[in-house]
Amino acid sequence: MNRSIFFIICFFLLSLITAQAQIFNQFYSEVVENTSSSNILSDLTTFEDYGVKEPGTSAIENTKNWIIDRYQSLGYSNIEIQPFTVNGQTTSNIIITKTGSMYPKTFVIIDGHYDTVNGPGTNDNGSGTVLILELARLLRDVDTEYSIKFIHFSGEEAGLIGSQYYVDNTVIPQNLDIKLVFNIDEVGGVSGRNNNKIVCEHDANPHPSSNNAASATVTQELANCFILYSNLQTEISYAYASDYMPFENIGKVITGIYEEKESPYPHTPNDILENMDPDYVYEVTKGAMGAALHFAVGKEPLKVHDNHLENKILVTPNPSNGKLKISLEFPLNEAIQLTVFDSSGKSVFSQKLLKQDTVLDLKILKKGIYNFVFVKHNASIVKKIIL
Repeated sequence: MNRSIFFIICFFLLSLITAQAQIFNQFYSEVVENTSSSNILSDLTTFEDYGVKEPGTSAIENTKNWIIDRYQSLGYSNIEIQPFTVNGQTTSNIIITKTGSMYPKTFVIIDGHYDTVNGPGTNDNGSGTVLILELARLLRDVDTEYSIKFIHFSGEEAGLIGSQYYVDNTVIPQNLDIKLVFNIDEVGGVSGRNNNKIVCEHDANPHPSSNNAASATVTQELANCFILYSNLQTEISYAYASDYMPFENIGKVITGIYEEKESPYPHTPNDILENMDPDYVYEVTKGAMGAALHFAVGKEPLKVHDNHLENKILVTPNPSNGKLKISLEFPLNEAIQLTVFDSSGKSVFSQKLLKQDTVLDLKILKKGIYNFVFVKHNASIVKKIIL
């Protein structure tokens, strides 16, 4: 994604966006601080070594296999390879799904393209590719309320072909419930420059305009996360010409990031690590990690003093005809919030538990598998119950 100087003007000023700043989350910060600069540098080097990654080449196939191997080594098993053609050449999108604990059928999409043109594309878009890999590593064992799809698109340089194919052949036919799309494209910075700012992109497209307000809100939240969890300043600009646009065109909520000091090297043989700023990629990854946790709603693990609760909240019988007894086998010093979610992630029942034993009649619910989510001390315990 190259930008012309004529497109630097922002359509919306930061002062006009009314989204509230997020509160600093200590747990999110602890996860962010595990971001590895050595991982980022190593992955950028590996990406560059594969060469020019145009559809139909061994370079892009080798890069695809490397990306898949990385997810497998991290323990991800829900990996989909989606082949399609670009100018008669076969290439593939790579889709990895991490299932959320409360809203498993609603997705935060974190995406970036891995194809390049005329050069190895270490910045455009090796930087986005390795950032997503690092987010996937850090999020692997974090419980998130919403499901996450990490998507590595191909065919971006030929005209957003891979992302358009995914929208036409997956999002629309499956009526995929997407909370938002977070696009990462060219975030490598310029060697020798003071790369201290990230551009956060919102939807300014009038066709359709129904998703613009929500996009402005999440983009301000994105900028807030960079302030909270990285050392970067932020600038709000508008989205265009990258893989979020096919989603935007069908009314989905989008946001994205892009380097503020634009490199002159993308789409040339000089788009290499030597002309980038790996420390900048590290800071961008930290801010993006904070945003991913915010958007997908990362859940802090139970504290040591709460670990015993898993086995001391009993729901019987299971399976049940709808009449259940909930027994809390610990001193009840405060109310426990119970929320029941169906298999699509929709909340179907909610109640505060004020006694050690509570009988519920849920016969009005359809037969199926439900998540009973108990919240105590801002930590959640999930039990699967069959009705």
